[in-house]
Amino acid sequence: MASDTLQQAIRNLDQATTTPELIQATQAICALQDPDAATALIKVLGFNNPGVASVATQGLIALGREIIPTLLVSLDARNYGARAWVVRVISALRDPRGIDVLEHALNADIAPSVRRSATRGLAELDLNQSSFDRDLERCFQCLFQAAKDDEWVVRYAAAFGLEQRLNTPSITSAQTTQALAHLQHLSSSKETVKVVRMRADLSLRRLTSR
Repeated sequence: MASDTLQQAIRNLDQATTTPELIQATQAICALQDPDAATALIKVLGFNNPGVASVATQGLIALGREIIPTLLVSLDARNYGARAWVVRVISALRDPRGIDVLEHALNADIAPSVRRSATRGLAELDLNQSSFDRDLERCFQCLFQAAKDDEWVVRYAAAFGLEQRLNTPSITSAQTTQALAHLQHLSSSKETVKVVRMRADLSLRRLTSR
């Protein structure tokens, strides 16, 4: 059961009508650092107000991995903005329990911002040792897919992500070969967006200078 302080903070949030009031009320909830506040902060993500959602996102990240189960059941299929923020939180927490959500978001979500956040999350996810090889392969396959995405922001994230995963211990020679091939493609003239080519080229230069 939520504490009296948290309940009052949530009431203040419900009564807020302007962006400054919403930000102030959300900051007050975040300051409590109470895991029971997760549901209220997730609700804020659906307000379609980036300034308020940014505050709530940082508050959720600060609550840590304890809130992962709540996040996993909170994804709103009707609100792509809220989904993007939730996927961003899951990505930032790097909890291996998020792999199914991140994989599904990359494979099925229509919003480029969601696929971009999922790509970054799969690049940095901490993997369970009990299923390390299988989950690492899942991450690589997702990043290979992201490298071919129609949206350049997702391909940019893939260039970053492939570099990250190529620095993972115990990767196979096949994974290395495929990942480098995708980076080389992204850095070539076949990639139409300059910033993607530049990011992929940076990844390749960093990898070859190790």
